[in-house]
Amino acid sequence: MDMNIQKYMAFVKTVEYGSFTKAAVILNYSQSGMSRMINDLEKEWKVVLLERGKSGVKLTSDGMKLLPHAKSVCMEYEKLQMEVDELNGLQSGLIRIGTFSSVATHWLPNIIREFQKAYPNIDYELLLGDYTEIEEWILNGRVDCGFLRLPVRSDSETIFLEQDRLLAILPENHSLTHLEKVPVAALCDEPFMLLEKGAKTEVSEIFERCNLTPNVHFTTWDDYAIMSMVESGLGISILPELILKRVPYRIVAKELDVPAYRKIGIALRSKKTASLAVKRFLEYLPYRDDCGQEQEEQAEHTVFAP
Repeated sequence: MDMNIQKYMAFVKTVEYGSFTKAAVILNYSQSGMSRMINDLEKEWKVVLLERGKSGVKLTSDGMKLLPHAKSVCMEYEKLQMEVDELNGLQSGLIRIGTFSSVATHWLPNIIREFQKAYPNIDYELLLGDYTEIEEWILNGRVDCGFLRLPVRSDSETIFLEQDRLLAILPENHSLTHLEKVPVAALCDEPFMLLEKGAKTEVSEIFERCNLTPNVHFTTWDDYAIMSMVESGLGISILPELILKRVPYRIVAKELDVPAYRKIGIALRSKKTASLAVKRFLEYLPYRDDCGQEQEEQAEHTVFAP
């Protein structure tokens, strides 16, 4: 990679992550190397780009003016690299994927394992976020594709993957565990652990649909934190079934008395303009479950021409 491009990427990533340390991990450089590249840029351009402090880095006014141009150069370089990858027949490449924890934990390892058998030299960058963040990353080009809840708010192109049930999560000795189906109303009588961050999610929508208000004591986007707290008897919750695979906690999952599920899909800005690596990656989505070999024969999936 051209040294100037490396410096521009160092600048862009340092701003994006707010610190030299985090950006260094993403770009696989040392922290001192990142700092040196930014210093070199400042000397070359004869401006101060970043204010350094104990809490991290912040853009100066000059840095704000120059950042969009640096981003543009980096994006153009990535487009150029994608074209080169296509010409080289996927001998190398990078796929940037937006995802949330349950997909990252239970689907992506299976997909990537099978994909690597055919394309061993492809690298991956995984960004974990909530549905809103992932959709924004797709739209602004931060990721090539992203797993999220359907439908999306934008005009991104989407592929439906699965319908994931939402289940009541209870401590093992809870009085509701003997029921075949747990009434949503009963979940309002105790401290509730809400899986949510920023925008409203499907769990809040269940209560709204039933004209009920849960007694929310704790809100987080960390599924495992919720399971641990439920196990400790601190409250009850509703979680997607996907995250409950191979769960290490002593909790009980029960069906709700109303239909409750989320639709999971993958989105990208355009299938037509996606890189060859991304198009090939989409063909391996049926491998998301452990029984991927059988699923590939049964599932409907789209194969994109290069």
